[in-house]
Amino acid sequence: MSGRWQRLYRGETTVNFYGRRNVGFIASGLLLLVTIVSLFAQGLNLGIDFKGGVAFEMSVNGKITVEEARTILEENKVEASGAKIQTLSSGADERIRIQLEVLEPKVEESVREDLATKVGIKSGDVSIEKVSATWGRGITRDAIQALLTFLVLVSLFIAWRFEARMAAGALAAVVHDVLISVGVYSITGLEVTPATVVAFLTILGFSLYDTIVVFDKVNENQKRFANTRVPYADIVNVSMNQTLMRSLNTTIAAVLPVLSLLVLGSGVFGAVALQEFALALLVGMATGAYSSIFIASPVLGLLKERSREYVSMRGQVSIGTDMAHVMATGTPQSRRGRQIDNAVSTDASTPTPVPAVEAILSHPPRPRKKSRR
Repeated sequence: MSGRWQRLYRGETTVNFYGRRNVGFIASGLLLLVTIVSLFAQGLNLGIDFKGGVAFEMSVNGKITVEEARTILEENKVEASGAKIQTLSSGADERIRIQLEVLEPKVEESVREDLATKVGIKSGDVSIEKVSATWGRGITRDAIQALLTFLVLVSLFIAWRFEARMAAGALAAVVHDVLISVGVYSITGLEVTPATVVAFLTILGFSLYDTIVVFDKVNENQKRFANTRVPYADIVNVSMNQTLMRSLNTTIAAVLPVLSLLVLGSGVFGAVALQEFALALLVGMATGAYSSIFIASPVLGLLKERSREYVSMRGQVSIGTDMAHVMATGTPQSRRGRQIDNAVSTDASTPTPVPAVEAILSHPPRPRKKSRR
């Protein structure tokens, strides 16, 4: 194992995350801008549970195509352009699902009979799922209320367990993750179902877990450096480097099962219903790991640097060997200490380094005068 990987495994890396926070802020800002534009331009593809409507589903086994199903809708004077027609495969069984807006009972029964006749099955074998628009609006309202309640309760818990500034950083990261995930659904046009909402709530839990791991280390180091003049930027950097390997391991271990669910379950075995759920989890886990480092911790650092105990050290940050010194000793390396370290000369005959005093002084020492007897 190379030295770099050993340092990463032991939490001894010295990456200046806080000093490069603007890179993360700019990248996140661009992604959020794309999300907002997409939401205003095309919105979300809400499922029947949210906007209401009627869905026909039946086993076809190649006896009807999507275009033929669309023709049946047009013959019954149903707006086929807004219809969502999917073919679902599960092993040897092939099914077709047609999702429409709410229809009148006579039109609904006519479409059902025509579909059954085309496929050669009984009318009762065509299942119908109906959801009223009022019920769909209620589900949407309940989902939003559940999300807001979750955010409020989590913010209160973090403020109680740690402090209010950490709650603000965690909340910023969670909102960032949800918006990015919603943007992916808006851009790709994937259907938003109740399973998607469940996936979003799972995303919040994962994102908060990763953030809490970093914040717990920040809190621990803040107490460790309480009696030293260590800038808060150094505390944030040291904490993120110490927990970097843990965050990577957690993310990789969580993403692998989700990838198998997305690739095997949805792609190979044809369980299309898993696609929306797995994609939301995959995007959320990736953004959760990213936001805990590039959103939550930098926001915490910016807020904390304005506090009374750290405002005098605002803008100061140790990098490279200076950060390693802070990490190892718990104290910042002073200017004089750095000059002494840089001026150290080693002699083969002496086992310990000898500081070159002449390199520290700005002028050569004056000779001492001999005293008269």
